[in-house]
Amino acid sequence: MDPIIIGIGGGTGSGKTTVAKQVRKHFPETSVVIVHHDSYYVDRGDLPPASREKINYDHPDSFDNELLIAQLTDLRGGREIEKPIYDFETHTRQKETITVRSARIILLEGIMVLAEDALRETMDIKLYVDTDADERFIRRLKRDIANRGRTVDQVIEQYLRTVRPMHLQFVETSKRYADVIIPEGGLNLVAVDLIVTKIKDILADS
Repeated sequence: MDPIIIGIGGGTGSGKTTVAKQVRKHFPETSVVIVHHDSYYVDRGDLPPASREKINYDHPDSFDNELLIAQLTDLRGGREIEKPIYDFETHTRQKETITVRSARIILLEGIMVLAEDALRETMDIKLYVDTDADERFIRRLKRDIANRGRTVDQVIEQYLRTVRPMHLQFVETSKRYADVIIPEGGLNLVAVDLIVTKIKDILADS
């Protein structure tokens, strides 16, 4: 059978990755692979560092969706891929890649995965993780400082300049495409269990 592709969209810090991990733990490790949209940012290595800082990384055009769709096609065809590694501190794609095998279940998570027609067409199930804006901002603040080399001022400036307006324009509006909306992300174990049950039914019928 073809792999099942499940798209998990939602705002920054909404808990998309947590939902993906909660779903994954209900299946054999070899049966589920998680693909992060964040890995497919366009490589800005051709630009000077100062110019890279001015780019709107919260716009759909900042992602290399052509590569992502090609690699999802390979995974769906049972072939492994070389997933890119993106460096958020330098806004460049590293030379190294990560080999990702195909699996029965492919979880594609990211803020813009439901906002793009071509990406949605690859999905069998579409989820949207809905979490309050203040909670999402606090999570992003902690993450960007701890893992992406940002200062508090940088995180706040980017949030006000691009993250919030792009969320309202592209991410929030993509909610209408979801088959299921999950309030409070991975903390909503009832919703996660319903998704897991649906996946098991699909696998059993195939």
